[in-house]
Amino acid sequence: MIDLDHVILATPDLDGTARRLESEHRLPSAPGGRHAGLGTENRIVPLGDAYVELLSVTDRDEAAANPFGSWLLGHVEGGEAWIGWSVRTDDLDGVCARLGLEAQAMARSRPDGFELRWRVAGLERAREEAGLPFFISWDVPDEELPGHAGGEVQATGARLAAVEVGADEDALREWVGELPGTVRITGGPPGVHSVALAGAGGIEVLEPARPRGSVD
Repeated sequence: MIDLDHVILATPDLDGTARRLESEHRLPSAPGGRHAGLGTENRIVPLGDAYVELLSVTDRDEAAANPFGSWLLGHVEGGEAWIGWSVRTDDLDGVCARLGLEAQAMARSRPDGFELRWRVAGLERAREEAGLPFFISWDVPDEELPGHAGGEVQATGARLAAVEVGADEDALREWVGELPGTVRITGGPPGVHSVALAGAGGIEVLEPARPRGSVD
């Protein structure tokens, strides 16, 4: 089974973006943690079965020394941006066998000391082709998934309603198989175009902050 797991918002200012989302959209976030050896750190906007990951570089030298950190460095220079998305599967080994991928084990410790463990596959292809997601399989109980583990900042009943992605439909369906119902394929450049949340106030579209001095 394939479900939308999370969408990544890159930011040069992790705490600043967190404050903006809470102020403008009433979306609190929880500290995530540092990714050992990658030079990156995240915060989590928990949305039940999915979440928005705020991702930033904390050690430029360390980030520049690995493919993932270098990829993120290239995005945060221009300000906030949607840079990727992930789908959750309960059969990562089957996905790897079908697509000829290798799974990579990862982990990080939350501020409360709990160790999150997961495996990913397809990261390199997803970095090269922005319209494609990478695959993730979590090795923790469902209640500890990032979308459910917001504690006091569990996001006010908001849920991820839709993600619009620019992609070649045939290539995307060949890569993923059956798409999650919240994913919409649209025209334009490859990659995540928009993220819509459903909450008490109806449907609200999240937008990255515009760089200073930008004009329509």
